[in-house]
Amino acid sequence: MKKILIAIDGPAGSGKSTTARLVARRLGYVYVDTGAMYRAMTYKVLTSGASPADEAAVVKLSRDTRISLVDGGELKVMLDGQDVTEAIRSEEVTKSVSLVSSYNEVRVLMVEKQRQIGAAGGCVVDGRDIGTVVFPHADLKFYMVADIAERARRRQVELSGTGVDLPVEQVVQELKERDFKDSTRETSPLKKADDAIEIDTTNLTIDEQVEIILSYAREVAVGHEEMQRK
Repeated sequence: MKKILIAIDGPAGSGKSTTARLVARRLGYVYVDTGAMYRAMTYKVLTSGASPADEAAVVKLSRDTRISLVDGGELKVMLDGQDVTEAIRSEEVTKSVSLVSSYNEVRVLMVEKQRQIGAAGGCVVDGRDIGTVVFPHADLKFYMVADIAERARRRQVELSGTGVDLPVEQVVQELKERDFKDSTRETSPLKKADDAIEIDTTNLTIDEQVEIILSYAREVAVGHEEMQRK
């Protein structure tokens, strides 16, 4: 079947990253976690001693930063040659990533890298502006949502896996704040593309989410193949 480009957007905790990774694996596609790229940039800012609020310093750092994704079964995030896959999931990075990713020049640089990766097709890309800005002509677009309580529960589980235990009320508040920052930023705000298929994952298992997207992907890929034969 013809390899297509699949864009998956949505807020934190909606299930997009886990689902995107598994869909890519099932299709034999490349998985591109754009959120991890912004987290890596944020991690560099924090470890360099610069303030995430200092746009000039952040932009300067971003110009001399190498970020790559290595998919060898499990995705590895490389920052200037160093594996930062686990480090970028810290609470400190989570609190600052929305601000760092809101700077226009940072996003321009990241979008360029993302488009280079996805240019050949055969990719599943997830993020917050994939279907609207990075790949507006993607073959298939999804926008994943979930109830805030369920998203907070998922985030709690993720954090506990790194040894961080936070009360659910705090997690809910942090998610709301991040949603607001992501959806109201001037550059590439989080929003649903007009032609995206919305999936409410609140009561869906990961396997169910994966199967929904795979069914659409197979239909679109077959349709492209039939058109090429005509």
